[in-house]
Amino acid sequence: MLRLCAVMLLCLLDGIVSVQASADDDWSVGFHVLHFPDPLDEQTMHAIAFYPSTAESEVSDLRGYQVEAGRDLPVAMGRFPLLMLSHGNTGTPLAMHDLATALAHQGFVVVAVVHPGDNDRDHSRLGSLSNLYGRPLQISAAITAALDDALLSPYLSASQVGVIGYSAGGETALILAGAQPDLQRLRRYCEERPDDQDACKTRGWLLADREDLHAEADPRVAALLLMAPLSLSFGRQTLSSVHVPVLMYAGDSDHLLAPEMNAEALARKLPQAPDYKRLAGAGHFVFMAPCSDEQRARMPVLCTDPEGVDRVDIHRTLSTEAGQFFSQVLGTPESDRAGMQTARHL
Repeated sequence: MLRLCAVMLLCLLDGIVSVQASADDDWSVGFHVLHFPDPLDEQTMHAIAFYPSTAESEVSDLRGYQVEAGRDLPVAMGRFPLLMLSHGNTGTPLAMHDLATALAHQGFVVVAVVHPGDNDRDHSRLGSLSNLYGRPLQISAAITAALDDALLSPYLSASQVGVIGYSAGGETALILAGAQPDLQRLRRYCEERPDDQDACKTRGWLLADREDLHAEADPRVAALLLMAPLSLSFGRQTLSSVHVPVLMYAGDSDHLLAPEMNAEALARKLPQAPDYKRLAGAGHFVFMAPCSDEQRARMPVLCTDPEGVDRVDIHRTLSTEAGQFFSQVLGTPESDRAGMQTARHL
C-alpha cells in the first residue's frame, strides 16, 4: 500500500512539473489601453499593456501594425513581472510590438508607453528639458497606473519591474535606474561633432522650458534592457548610482547613434558591467519589428537592413534572450495554472 501511494505521489508531482513547464506554451496575448495623467501637465496620456491570456489567439490592427494580441482578453491566472517599454524620439512603441507580444507569451506584462510631446504624431517637446526629464516621470506614472488598473493589478508583481528602452528610451531607462545626465557633455560633444544631425540639431542646447524638473530615479525599477541606447550625456560619475542588471544591444553599423560614443562607451562606464551584445552589420532601426510589404514600400529607410542582416532572426534571438534575462534577474512568473489544472485532475 505504501509503495502504491509513493508511486501515485511521484506521478502527481511529475504532472505538476509538466504542467508548470508547459504553461506558457498555451498563453496567448491580450492588450489593454491604460489612460492616466501626464505628470508634466495633467493632460491624459496613454499606454498599451500586453499580457498573457488563456483566450484564443487574435490578431489586431493597431495603427497599421498587425499585432498578435486581442483587446481586453481574459488575463491568465498568476502574478507576472511588469516591463515598461520606452520608445525613441518621435517614435511609437508599436514599432516594437513583436518584442512586447513575445515577452507576454513568456509570462510578462509589457506596458508600452506613448510619450506625450515626443512621438510619431506630436513633436512639441522634442529638444527640451521637459522631454529629457519628463519621459522618466511618464514611465513612473505608467508603472503606478498599471499597478492600480482594475484589469491588470490582481495579476502583477509590484516587486518585479524592469524597463526596456530603445534609442532615446535607453536614456530614459538609465535615468529611472539612477543616472544623472550631464548637459555639458552633450554640448561638448556637439562642439566637436556639429555634423551629427540627430544628437546636435540644437547644438547640444536643450530648450529650458521646465527648469523645475530634474532627473528622478524610480526605486521600483530593478533591471534594464537597452537597445541602441542614446547615452552621450552620461559620464562614469553620472552613472555611479546605476546598480541594476543591464542587457544591452547595439548594431555595429548604427550611423544614427554611433555605438563607440553610446552603447560601447556606456558598457565601459556602468558600475556593473552589462551583458553587451554587438550585432554585426546591423543599423539603428533593426530593433523595430520586421516590416510588412506595405510598410517596406512606405518606410524604406526604417525597414531596409544591410545585406546579410536578418532582422527576423535577430528579433527571434532578442525575444528569447530578453525573456531569459528578465526571468533571471526579476524572477519567473508565478503562474497559478499548474495548481489549477492539477486540482481539476484530482
